[in-house]
Amino acid sequence: MASSLPLGDPAPADGVLPPQAALDAEARSFSLYAHIPFCSVRCGYCDFNTYTAAELGGGASQNEYAQTAVDEVRLAARALDASGVPRRRLSTVFFGGGTPTLLPAHDLAAILKAAVGEWGLAPGAEVTTEANPDSVTPDSLLALREAGFTRVSFGMQSAVPHVLRVLDRTHTPSRVPEAVRWARDAGLDVSLDLIYGTPGESMDDWRWSLDAALASEPDHVSAYALIVEEGTRLAAQIRRGQVPDVDDDDHAAKYEVADAVLGSAGFHWYEVSNWARSAEGDSPDAGRFECRHNLAYWHGGDWWGVGPGAHSHVGGVRWWNVKHPRAYAARLAQAESPAAGRETLDDATRLEERIILELRLAAGLPIGVLPASSRHEVAGLIAEGLVDGPSAFQGRLVLTLAGRLLADAVVRRLMP
Repeated sequence: MASSLPLGDPAPADGVLPPQAALDAEARSFSLYAHIPFCSVRCGYCDFNTYTAAELGGGASQNEYAQTAVDEVRLAARALDASGVPRRRLSTVFFGGGTPTLLPAHDLAAILKAAVGEWGLAPGAEVTTEANPDSVTPDSLLALREAGFTRVSFGMQSAVPHVLRVLDRTHTPSRVPEAVRWARDAGLDVSLDLIYGTPGESMDDWRWSLDAALASEPDHVSAYALIVEEGTRLAAQIRRGQVPDVDDDDHAAKYEVADAVLGSAGFHWYEVSNWARSAEGDSPDAGRFECRHNLAYWHGGDWWGVGPGAHSHVGGVRWWNVKHPRAYAARLAQAESPAAGRETLDDATRLEERIILELRLAAGLPIGVLPASSRHEVAGLIAEGLVDGPSAFQGRLVLTLAGRLLADAVVRRLMP
């Protein structure tokens, strides 16, 4: 079951934002996130806002979803114009879910076309869709590339059959290299998502998955520790003793292995859970394979989130849509904003979020943004080996490998 939405202030039906949203907007990047809330099956570990066909119920149609999303894109353009936010070309577009590629390629193309029609794409813009390896074909990937997509992120998760079964994944390990090859043939960059720490996964299993991912020669790898969310089927299985619980020490050991294996293969970490293939030498493409859409989030850029349950952020104003596709479609059918609530972040909250997000990046956090009370912690963090000393002396806090393993604890130490 998907987690609940946060509380917040009421959001107006026309979607117009408070004046703060327009301040210095031209200095910030602008992105679009499109949430496609459909899955063929619900994975046992997932608490995302997604729905199988049986869960949708009446009044919500997968076949009509693309037009509903297009309606929100057009409402977004009107609302931003009415809010005084200048039009900026999209730096990145990201289709997530759910499984976006459960929709026909022409539906995804229609949503992208509407967004480009309203705002345009910046030169070299990154346009990504998530996909399951068994939800694509050579023809569908080629159609996406022809529509303007530049990148696909496959949910590989593991290369070990018994691990995939615990995660309720529907693809077989052999499908991943096949799907990657099709994406390459279509001219798309490729990212692979992995999960480590699944109950029953040995260290040899994890190494096998890493090696299998690298054998497909992706451009980017994300590796996430399995988090057991309350309300999921996996949480119930652990509670009943059907599968063992996850283990923090196991997570840490597998993270260290991932960093070593990926680093040896020529991938650099640029965010705690993300590694990108490095360009040779001093190429201007050195950061080309990093996920620029996620970097926009981590650097506090602006984005509009389309879809049920999607979150948005413009100039310190954050809002979130109603969760169910039926309620979402009903709002837009009345030409009303689907926003369920919103909040305007104060300076203290924005600083806290900047510390949380930028500290996770290899580029680090500028020490100068910290209040004096937090700067007093820096020397101790260096002495404990959690923060890189030379980088700190140059004015930036960069986590060491040990610091990445304890990133949440470091953040707590630095909070004002």
